[in-house]
Amino acid sequence: MSEVSLITPPARTDTPPQRRDRTNLLRTVLKRLVTALFVLLCTATVSFFLVRLSGDPVKILLPPDATVQQEHVLRASLGLDRPLMTQYLDYLWGLLRFDFGDSLVYGQPVREILADRLPATLELAAAALAVTLVIAIPAGVFAAMRRGRGSDNTVMTGVLLGQSTPPFWVGILLILVFAVWLHALPASGYGNLANLVLPAITLAVYSVAVVARLLRSSLIDVLSSDHIRSARAKGFGPLKVVRTHGLRNASLPVVTVVGLEVGNLLGGAILTERVFSWPGVGQLTIEAISNRDFPLVQATVLFFAATFVVVNLLVDLSYSFLDPRVRTSR
Repeated sequence: MSEVSLITPPARTDTPPQRRDRTNLLRTVLKRLVTALFVLLCTATVSFFLVRLSGDPVKILLPPDATVQQEHVLRASLGLDRPLMTQYLDYLWGLLRFDFGDSLVYGQPVREILADRLPATLELAAAALAVTLVIAIPAGVFAAMRRGRGSDNTVMTGVLLGQSTPPFWVGILLILVFAVWLHALPASGYGNLANLVLPAITLAVYSVAVVARLLRSSLIDVLSSDHIRSARAKGFGPLKVVRTHGLRNASLPVVTVVGLEVGNLLGGAILTERVFSWPGVGQLTIEAISNRDFPLVQATVLFFAATFVVVNLLVDLSYSFLDPRVRTSR
């Protein structure tokens, strides 16, 4: 037997593609989770110290003629007389147990107050997101397919107005037109579909403009690529080309913006809820800031921060399913 035949070939060390993809995806998820926890810790820390610069809540909770002794007693009962670092460490320990403390004004656990107000905010944000997608996607596709024409200019003018107009001003204008002049919709309230229309439209105006503009730009780039020209050469109609080949390839930046807009819709609900007296977390945040309700302010700020973090994580993970190249490159 020859000497060459006795040499054992080296074992293959290549990782199967599917296993490598799962490993990369798991590594990405763990990295994003660590980053998310760090962001939430920083948010909790900053909100804890900044909210205490707004003043002493005891001055608001007690009547103007309260004595110094009454102030000391109330401050001690609320735990505000302890050293600041002790309060901070107790706050972090409570967060680990999902305990946000008790509201200084309502005297109830903050967790229960948020759970009571959260459905109204989620309902408003979901309705605004539905309005955004229903209007922005057709508008962006239509403008991209009619690029450079009068209809495209009309859509882009509307987009520019939507991005330039403050949402609270849009809300006041809608109340003036549809509630005061036309008496078609209620100006405030909560509980039925009619009360939801004006706040949802107000909250969605800016998001519609952002998503439509980005979709138009991304779709124009995709429609000028080689594979789109090949699809057209095969005899596919414009709508089929856009629906089958264009939208999927143009979806990555749009998904990113839509994900960010979900967070913006929840955050932007603060002013919208104030304008329409909508009983959600946004309205609760303004009340808590006005009353210097430290635990409630900290919890609402952390809620909005957690919303942004979770949405960004989901958007980042969705890339792996929308574009396999992103999954294999990690």
